[in-house]
Amino acid sequence: MADPYVLGISSGASVGAAFAVLVPTTIIGAHVALPLYAFGGALFASALVLYLGSGSSQDTLRLILSGVVVGFALNSLTNFLVFASDNPDAARSVLFWLLGSMAAISWWSSMAALSTAILCCLFLWLIARVLDALAEGDESALSLGINPTAARIVILAVISLAIAVVVAGAGAIGFIGLVIPHLARGIVGYSHRKLIPACAFLGGAFLVLSDIVSRTLFAPAEIPIGVVTGIAGAPLLLWLIRSSWRQRA
Repeated sequence: MADPYVLGISSGASVGAAFAVLVPTTIIGAHVALPLYAFGGALFASALVLYLGSGSSQDTLRLILSGVVVGFALNSLTNFLVFASDNPDAARSVLFWLLGSMAAISWWSSMAALSTAILCCLFLWLIARVLDALAEGDESALSLGINPTAARIVILAVISLAIAVVVAGAGAIGFIGLVIPHLARGIVGYSHRKLIPACAFLGGAFLVLSDIVSRTLFAPAEIPIGVVTGIAGAPLLLWLIRSSWRQRA
């Protein structure tokens, strides 16, 4: 459940990116301001979630609930920025962009996203043992000499950077990070050494398929890709949850 969309990290990146679009600055260029502000927003959201969710037992449920609260608050802030904007065209483009779209992605943003994704996946693959330990709980991590709090901070910082780059180019696209890992676990198992590349492949394939549907279903009009991933992802997630309950019964 600890998906960047659920934890509010995507919402933080969206606030920063929306601010860069709706409140243009002359100090730095727009192509620099958008990912920079998005990264700042994602990093702020990550720090806030870690602070609110850091109970005495580092309860994962508390962390997720904190992320949900932070996500709602930041989404409201983004909506306020759109409402308060005196530029209707910019506000309309931000609303469409917040639901996700790959129509306006440039080669520069594509290369930035690809490079970031490769480096992030490589980093997560190299620390697969740490991720396996965290998945078993804080006590298991401590028994292996891993500091759970420090590990979460480093991992969330790296993920915040990756999310900022992606959100700056394509907007906030939900459900992929929530559904795909559960689907991948049913295929390759729970080891993160196998799970990381499987999620990267399946997530990319699902995103491309969703983009094709969003562009062709009501062509020449384009549906925001977040609408497609939400419609496809929600029932898939419910099916995965129901299958999990049946296995435990």
